[in-house]
Amino acid sequence: MATETPPPAKSPASLPSTEEFTEVQQSAEFGELRRAHRSFAFPVTIAFITWYLLYVLLSNYAGSFMGTKVAGNINVALVLGLAQFLTTFLIAWWYARRAATRLDPRAEAIKSRMEGGA
Repeated sequence: MATETPPPAKSPASLPSTEEFTEVQQSAEFGELRRAHRSFAFPVTIAFITWYLLYVLLSNYAGSFMGTKVAGNINVALVLGLAQFLTTFLIAWWYARRAATRLDPRAEAIKSRMEGGA
């Protein structure tokens, strides 16, 4: 059973047309928003994939290094494996912060203009 009420139905006249969507998509403001997103997402994605592949390659081809004890029964492989999780959470937190400060205000401005609020 759903506990949320559905949003009020909008009349078709209040929805932007296909031409309006295309116009906004081709605007400089939307291009800047897309550039701001890509300038963060692409380099961080490439860096993380490189870091992940390094871990996999080390696991496959540097077994003696990965088996090096750090403390007690904790070895380099375990430390680097846990660092993968830490890196994932840090990137998600970093992106959420960046999006909230740099992307969301721009996207909200475009959205409100499209919805006729500005």
